Amino acid sequence: MDLDYQKLLDRAREGLEDVMNNAERFSPPVPDILHEGSKKTIIRNFTEIVDILRRDENHLYKFLLQELGTAGSINNRRLVLQGRVPARKIKERVSSYIDTFVVCQECNRPDTSFLRSARTLILHCEACGAKRPIRNSIVI
Repeated sequence: MDLDYQKLLDRAREGLEDVMNNAERFSPPVPDILHEGSKKTIIRNFTEIVDILRRDENHLYKFLLQELGTAGSINNRRLVLQGRVPARKIKERVSSYIDTFVVCQECNRPDTSFLRSARTLILHCEACGAKRPIRNSIVI
């Protein structure tokens, strides 16, 4: 019986090697930014970013508009911002969004979801079970 258990254990470990060696399975998305003249800035892969982060597109949309202090709209899977916004500034804000609303501060995994308790928005980690309130919450 002990030999069968060892065989099963070895077989299970073979399937886990890739996961165990690749600790960084989440790579933050990089915005693909296009400037159209001096009047518009376009994030071409906006919906792809939202899909990778597993968040509602309106939540990220409102966050970016608030943080960048500009107007904009979602048009054909792209985010169109009014005015010329530097690419560095957009990338910093997306990174800030990921740190605040996506990645668990306990285990650094992106496997999180939102819970609402009364009027408080809580980030719940599905990997480790940690919960923390989000301070600068944007209405979802």
